[in-house]
Amino acid sequence: MSKTRLNIFIEPDHAKRLRQLAALKGETKSAIVAAALSSYLSPDGADRREAALASRLDRLSNQFGRLERDQTILIETLALFIRYTLSVSAPLPEAHQKAARAQGRLRFNQFVDQLGRHLQRGGSLVRQVHEEIFPDEGRFFGLADDNEDQGSAGSEDHDAEAAPP
Repeated sequence: MSKTRLNIFIEPDHAKRLRQLAALKGETKSAIVAAALSSYLSPDGADRREAALASRLDRLSNQFGRLERDQTILIETLALFIRYTLSVSAPLPEAHQKAARAQGRLRFNQFVDQLGRHLQRGGSLVRQVHEEIFPDEGRFFGLADDNEDQGSAGSEDHDAEAAPP
């Protein structure tokens, strides 16, 4: 079978990666390009690309659904907290307002510190709440949970964080 010689121009980065792959696989650059071209031009190549694209779109749709759910939980939680706080907070007499503002600043700073620690650990309060409400759904979030090794230690830390200052 005769072969046709082609002189082509490719991006320098592609040329570098092609050289590296050829060295790694112990094949010629021509053989790698021929295999890639054969795969791209094969009748089922378009089907494979479409399947890969559909898979990526499905994954993105699932991620978007989780983000939408998390956002809804966040909005509802905030709205409920605001309603509760405004319903149970009695107005303070003028003489106590300065002390209340100082206490509020202190509590807010503690809250920010606690939030920073929680985010540094990579924790998810939404995930914890969901798992407490729906324990039978298992891995609803579909994410690798690095906190499994922590087990109940994570919930003990959460309880400690929830304690009022």
